[in-house]
Amino acid sequence: MSEDYKRVLEQQLWNIANTLRGKMNADEFRDYILGFIFYKYLSEKMDIFANEILKQNEIQFTKITNPKERYGKENDLGSVLIEAIKEEALETLGYFLKPEELFAEVAKRGKGDNEEDVDKFDESKTAFIIEDLQKILINIQLSTLGTESEEDFDNLFEDMDLNSSKLGKTPEARNVIIAKVMTHLDKIDFKLNDIQEVDVLGDAYEYLIGQFASGAGKKAGEFYTPQEVSKILAKIVTTGKQKLKSVYDPTCGSGSLLLRVAREVEDVSNFYGQEMNRTTYNLARMNMILHGVHYRKFDIKQDDTLEHPQHIDQQFEAIVANPPFSAQWSANPLFTSDDRFSQYGRLAPSSKADFAFVQHMIYHLADNGTMAIVLPHGALFRGGAEQHIRRYLIENKNFLDAVIGLPANIFYGTSIPTCIMVFKKCRENPDDILFIDASGSDHYEKVKTQNVLRAKDIDLIINTYRNRTELPKYSKKSTLEEIAKNDYNLNIPRYVDTFEAEESIDIDAIAKELKALETAIKSTDETIAKFCKELGIETPF
Repeated sequence: MSEDYKRVLEQQLWNIANTLRGKMNADEFRDYILGFIFYKYLSEKMDIFANEILKQNEIQFTKITNPKERYGKENDLGSVLIEAIKEEALETLGYFLKPEELFAEVAKRGKGDNEEDVDKFDESKTAFIIEDLQKILINIQLSTLGTESEEDFDNLFEDMDLNSSKLGKTPEARNVIIAKVMTHLDKIDFKLNDIQEVDVLGDAYEYLIGQFASGAGKKAGEFYTPQEVSKILAKIVTTGKQKLKSVYDPTCGSGSLLLRVAREVEDVSNFYGQEMNRTTYNLARMNMILHGVHYRKFDIKQDDTLEHPQHIDQQFEAIVANPPFSAQWSANPLFTSDDRFSQYGRLAPSSKADFAFVQHMIYHLADNGTMAIVLPHGALFRGGAEQHIRRYLIENKNFLDAVIGLPANIFYGTSIPTCIMVFKKCRENPDDILFIDASGSDHYEKVKTQNVLRAKDIDLIINTYRNRTELPKYSKKSTLEEIAKNDYNLNIPRYVDTFEAEESIDIDAIAKELKALETAIKSTDETIAKFCKELGIETPF
């Protein structure tokens, strides 16, 4: 991967995103720019795929756009070729675009008679493309009807309302801004043919998602897990593995955490996720496709995970999650007979769903699997039902493998300290639980208003976890008996001693120092009084 190309691409895309900023919130113009990037990606993949098929015919896909010029009035050959390509594309890519529907073709039409400099676009010279473009985005979805990929493309572009007044007060104004964005994007080479750069666009897409999250606080950041935390979760659940049959995220947001897990192994056979927010669910599916995950290899559902789970009775080899902290849920008494919760004897409180997510994930965890979940620190020590569930998980099941304390203020939109809880059904070290305190000031860097985990901080966490190393003031293996004596309170300072003894103070030396200072002050006062007398002015004391 070319780091230079990656940085240039990221900056180019971010500059284009800011063309759309206007008066929109970050999460609003995010949906447009990410949607346009995705449309361009689909178009370029379609063009490359079709041209490979047409190579033997020595025809370019876009030349079939105006087939009468090439094939005569009836256009028999053109129609046959289009149908053949469509059939192959739906099987392989999962969607189809006609030649005239490709991003580059629409961008050229939109630019009209304007010059290349988009800052000087003349509204009167810009061709009106909004209606055609809206139809094309709908047609991408319609092309999949009745196919295996139908669910994956269903309403994928619904958040791109091209007639929204947020883009401009008049249709003409909206058309100009869309034409500008498309012209900008059309100049960028995504290098989809270059195997060396295959992940660069995906990385740039992730960069944009992160930029939107960091710039918009909780509203745009709620669907995003900072990359440093994603790396930790991903490295934990892939420990000792080169391939995964499945990875699952019950609160998958934009899908970034699932994709991060895939980077840590040679292959992931299948990706599973569920997301409640419709807009974010669309983003997750786009993110999967744009990262080259075949539509048959991912199954992302949209619904409330706790109330309406969509992957019933399935078990997964790796599970990761960063659920909304202390979210509310129904805690409906009917759930006491739900297999996810029934064995515990208590439901997580309705005001704090943290352990409901833990229970849900453990139910879906395969016997040879590992799960890692981010939770607020309160989940480690709160009493009542949560204490009861913690006790059951440790005393009755012995599933808890490790507790990792993270620094405060590393998540967008909240400054609260968080932790990672790691669970396994078949633990290699069943006699103790590893506690890691990575929250100290030596273990992160402050960047503007956020605390950031550096590469060395992440490495220390992962190496300590994998080797179960005990380090002074950082990590400790605690026996189940010790945890039971603490009444299943998992607050990390109870197990990892981070106390720093203060330096002893020499009272005699300080007294002598103060006496010397007093003498020096008296001498200075006498000197000042002497000067004041010579000048004929009052002394200042």
